[in-house]
Amino acid sequence: MTGENAGTRQPVLAVRQVTKRFGAVEALIGVDLDVHAGEVVALVGDNGAGKSTLAKIVSGVLQPDSGQVRIAGEPVTIGSPAAAHALGVSTVFQDLALCENLSVAANIFLGRELRVSASGPMDLARMELESTKILRDLTVGVPSVLAPVRDLSAGQRQAVAIARTLTTRPRILVLDEPTAALSVVQTAEVLMLVERLRAMGLGVILISHNLADLRSVADRIEVLRHGRNAGSFDAATAAPEEIIAAIAGATRVAMPSWARR
Repeated sequence: MTGENAGTRQPVLAVRQVTKRFGAVEALIGVDLDVHAGEVVALVGDNGAGKSTLAKIVSGVLQPDSGQVRIAGEPVTIGSPAAAHALGVSTVFQDLALCENLSVAANIFLGRELRVSASGPMDLARMELESTKILRDLTVGVPSVLAPVRDLSAGQRQAVAIARTLTTRPRILVLDEPTAALSVVQTAEVLMLVERLRAMGLGVILISHNLADLRSVADRIEVLRHGRNAGSFDAATAAPEEIIAAIAGATRVAMPSWARR
């Protein structure tokens, strides 16, 4: 795993002391997070821990009240999802936002359709060809890129939503509960897809409640509790009990290496 020597490299994404309030509610309080290229970082915590809020800040859906976000070492302001895409950040939220009546290829290029010329018609043949290539690179199997999304399994739909993000050539990919409501087989397929994304050199933030899934695919597990950092664990060596204790606030836990320097 490339995450083994992540501490020696500059993170592709660095969140520092980010705070976000909604009225009197403090959703995030001084949160830090590092993600390196070719690393899968799992983000866990109980409901209301701040996981989705942090994901939305990284994705440009929300803006922090204070703190800093750096991409490849440069401070950035992610003022919108479009700005996030321009900076190389893509997100797949739980609702997937797919159009079930459209084909796989049409969904992959939805909103970013390729055209024969600047003002010409859509280049359907090129979109089909590019979609086939993206899915092949991800080792994803679908009946056809011309098949409507409504005919796909839940796991295949998740794969199409992830494939769509690759049209913007991202450096960072945020996956919000990608295995929720999937069967065992479909979950295994999505986890293999996450491993493929890591092999392609992307920095991946993976949000999930399933510790077994996370420990099987993540390099590192970061815990949030009540909007604060509550622990950082090596996914390969940490005991499930340690992670659960951090989520529940039962004991003091390990802090990230950068916090100890």
